[in-house]
Amino acid sequence: MNDKYEMNEAGGNAAETSREKTIVRTSVIGIIANVFLASFKAVIGLMTHSIAIVLDAVNNISDAGSSLITIIGTKLAGREPDKKHPFGYGRIEYLSAMIISVIVLYAGITSFVESVKQIIHPETPDYTAVSLVIVAVAVLVKILLGRYVKSVGVRVNSDSLVNSGEDATLDSVISASTLVAAGIFLLFHVSLEAWLGAIISIVIIRSGIEMLRDTISQILGERNDAELAKGIRETVLSFPDVQGAYDLVLHNYGPDTWNGSIHIEVPDTYSADRLDQLIRDITMKVIREHRVLLTAVGVYSINTKDDEVVRTRKKVRDIVFSHEYVTQMHGFYLKKERQAMRFDLVISFDAKDRKTAFDEAVADVRKAFPDHEIQAVMDTDFTEE
Repeated sequence: MNDKYEMNEAGGNAAETSREKTIVRTSVIGIIANVFLASFKAVIGLMTHSIAIVLDAVNNISDAGSSLITIIGTKLAGREPDKKHPFGYGRIEYLSAMIISVIVLYAGITSFVESVKQIIHPETPDYTAVSLVIVAVAVLVKILLGRYVKSVGVRVNSDSLVNSGEDATLDSVISASTLVAAGIFLLFHVSLEAWLGAIISIVIIRSGIEMLRDTISQILGERNDAELAKGIRETVLSFPDVQGAYDLVLHNYGPDTWNGSIHIEVPDTYSADRLDQLIRDITMKVIREHRVLLTAVGVYSINTKDDEVVRTRKKVRDIVFSHEYVTQMHGFYLKKERQAMRFDLVISFDAKDRKTAFDEAVADVRKAFPDHEIQAVMDTDFTEE
C-alpha cells in the first residue's frame, strides 16, 4: 500500500507542479499586457483630459497587481506540509483570491469617487482619432485577455485566475464605455463620461462584493462538491460486499486538495483481516480515481444471519421513510437477545426544525416496537443538494 501511495503522491506532485506553472505563466502574461495597456492609456488620458481613460489605466495597474498576487499566492500555496501545517498551504490561494476581490472593490470605490468629482467639477475632454483607435485596440485586448485568463482559471481550478479574468472583462466594458462617451461628445458635444464612469464604478463595486462573498464562503467551508461526492460513493459501492456508503465528509485544503472520511455497510460475517483489506482497497481506489485521501473508513455491520432481523429492518425503514424529511437510514443493527436496535437517520436541511422531524420519526418506531431499546442518532448528509 505504501508503494502505491508513493506512486500516487508522485503523480499528484507532478500534477500540482504543472498546475502551478500554468497559473504563473498565465499571470505573467496578464502582468505584461496590463502594464503596456496602463502606460498607453495613462498617456492618452492625460493628453485628452479624459478622467475615464485615466481611471481605466489605473484599473489596468490594479489588474497587474492582482496577477502578481496570484503568482505569490500560488507559490506560497505550493509549499510542502510541515509540523505547523500538516495539511499543507493550499488555502493560501483562497486568501490571494480574497485580496484580489478587495482590490477590485477598492478600484470601484475609487473610480466612483473620482467620477463624482468630475460630475461636480467637469473638465472638457479633447479626443483625437489616434487616442480613440488605441482605446479600441485596448478593448479588444482586454476582452481576449479576460477570456483567456478565466478559461485557464476554470481549467486548473484557480479562483484567483477566475477573479482576474472577470476583472479583465469588466475593464473591457469600462474601455468600451469611454469610446461610447467619446462618440457622444464628438457628435453632440455633450460630455457624459463622468456619469458613465459613475455607473460603471457601481458595476465594479458590485462585482468586487460578489467575488469577496464567494471567496469568504469558501474559506468558511461550503458543502461537499456534489459531483466529487457522487463519484466517491460510486467508487466505494463498486466493491461487491459494500452494501451502503454513508456519512461522507470532505475537507478542502486548497483547490484539488481533499481529505475525507466515510462509513460503509458490510455483512456482519466479515472477519477483521478481511475487513482491513477491504478498507485498504477502498482507500487506494479512491486515491487513484479521485485524488481524495480517506483518512478514516468507519464500518456499519448488517445482520445477514436472521430473516426476522432482515424483516424488522425493512419495517423500520418503511416507518422512518414515511416521514417527509428523512432522507437516509443507515447503521441499523438489531440484537434480538437484548431487544435492542440502533440506527442513524439523516434529516434534510429543508426541514424547518430538524430535531423535531427526527424525534417524530423515532417516536413512530418506538410505538411499533414498544418492548425494544432504541438507540437512534440524528445524522447529516454533507453533500445534500
